[in-house]
Amino acid sequence: MSSIRLHSLALLSALGAAGAGAGAVGDPRPDQPVAARAPVATDSADYQICSACHQPNGQGIPKTFPPLAGSTIVNGPGGPHIAIVLKGLVGPTTVKGQVYNGAMAPWESLTDAQIAGAINYERTHWGNTGAKVTVADVARVRQLVKARKTPFTMDDLKKLKL
Repeated sequence: MSSIRLHSLALLSALGAAGAGAGAVGDPRPDQPVAARAPVATDSADYQICSACHQPNGQGIPKTFPPLAGSTIVNGPGGPHIAIVLKGLVGPTTVKGQVYNGAMAPWESLTDAQIAGAINYERTHWGNTGAKVTVADVARVRQLVKARKTPFTMDDLKKLKL
């Protein structure tokens, strides 16, 4: 992706701004090609879009954009994390004791590989220990939430079976 497009997407973002078993995020999918099941390499290029709001160091912007470093979403099951990136998030959310009441733009226009790359970067940096996600994980969650027309709220995410 060109540098100009990355910066344009980051600007748009700034302006716009947990189930188990077979098929659960992180589970091997024998019906998928091996390449789709393998975790995507963590690449800071994929994270550039996110860094406009969440910052290159993952610390966010106080009272505006929450940190990804130490976030329970980033360190928890992959499904909700993927759903947020795909459809966005609105309303109050608490990260590390601080309440944020903003909006995150949806990024469903990105490819499954780009989303997996950005998420895996977030899950493996700044002390985070969340399990990596695969391109197949992103594709599965994309299919599950494709009919949704509005961003998620934290309450919505708690009800999902991802």
